[in-house]
Amino acid sequence: MFRWIVITLLSLTVVGVSVWGYQEHQEKNAILIQAENEYQRSFHDLTYYMDLLHDKIGSSLAMNSREQLSPQLAEIWRITSMAHSDVGQLPLTLLPFNKTEEFLSQIGDFSYRTAVRDLEKDPLSEEELATFETLYKMSGEIETELRKVQNMVLNDNLRWMDVQLALVNNDEQADNTIIDGFKTVEKTVEGYSESKINSSLMGTSSKKDGFSMLGNEKISKNEAKEKMRNLFNLDKNEEITVTTTGDGASIPMISASFHDEKRSGYADITQNGGYPVTLMINREVNEANISLYEAANKAKEYLAEKEEFGNLALIQSNQYANVGVFHFVPDQNNVWIYPDTIQVKVALDDGDILGFVAKDYLENHHDRTINEPKVSEEEARSKVNPNLNIQDYHLAVIEDDLGEEVLSFVFLGTMGNDTYKIFINAESGKEERVEKLKQAEIKY
Repeated sequence: MFRWIVITLLSLTVVGVSVWGYQEHQEKNAILIQAENEYQRSFHDLTYYMDLLHDKIGSSLAMNSREQLSPQLAEIWRITSMAHSDVGQLPLTLLPFNKTEEFLSQIGDFSYRTAVRDLEKDPLSEEELATFETLYKMSGEIETELRKVQNMVLNDNLRWMDVQLALVNNDEQADNTIIDGFKTVEKTVEGYSESKINSSLMGTSSKKDGFSMLGNEKISKNEAKEKMRNLFNLDKNEEITVTTTGDGASIPMISASFHDEKRSGYADITQNGGYPVTLMINREVNEANISLYEAANKAKEYLAEKEEFGNLALIQSNQYANVGVFHFVPDQNNVWIYPDTIQVKVALDDGDILGFVAKDYLENHHDRTINEPKVSEEEARSKVNPNLNIQDYHLAVIEDDLGEEVLSFVFLGTMGNDTYKIFINAESGKEERVEKLKQAEIKY
């Protein structure tokens, strides 16, 4: 009798495990199918948008009136944004595709810059027409190559999940038709050297000299370890793992990580100069015991220890669950430099630093000559919506819609229960933009 009970229980266990395994298999397949469908949709949308982009640029070249050309250029900008979004949804993070992405950014910048200006007073120049014609040829060649890849994908029922697997495993032997096709697209774009495109007409994509502040002096691995211990707030007995980026990295980094019973962390610093770039600490955050204002002071103290960042001003504070997130910018003679943002995350249970991001600061920071404003504070204030109750203001360098740095008055005010920042150009008096803040609690 006991034997039959054991056999029955074992049989039920085997059946249960089989059912569980089958359900797990079905769920896994459903997730894979959903991911594959998303990849296929993004790819075919990208191909469609490149077709449409080529046609729209061609139509624009044949136009001569501002009434038709400006909306067409705005439409080109919209299409490039959609195409860029689709590229970002494909599993191409391990495949060099930056030249094609840069092309989409460049054409978006160029079309937007041209669309927002008065083309009757300032029509397209000969240089701009030549650049537009080059972009037309480039988009045509990309369209052709993507169509070839699309044809092979449809005819051979190729799967994007295989592409992702091949990229992750660095599989050189597999028949990666899609990967080869995208490499061809990238080479096609790369073939158009900057001598064929006037980069001064192409917006911000080609002109920024990012990370120029780093210098050429490299730090040693031991120096990097000491900096990392300081970032993690670890003593000398705790073990950390340090690695460096491989050859060819655009910005050589040194990365470190640690793990103990209560928390783990990861950080990057630059090999040149040893500047901290990112810091992430993972641990359980308990109920908040300190205010957002107290946490902001903790963040200020943390940044004050990093002498390389100089004098900073707090421009935004937000609370997410039990974590405070704070944005700081350099304060240059009472002018706040918005493009050089540094972000700090603070645990609200005990004030520990949980995160730090200085990529924008390191990429954008440089010596700036700031001219005196041509518009007075009173004149700028008169441009603000009269229904806004202004609480404070300061001068700041910001980036406008075209990516150009402009000096502006920044007015902080409330209307009803909402808080806003109004940016008024300090040279022209034009309203640059309006931002609605997520929280009203901003402490300076």
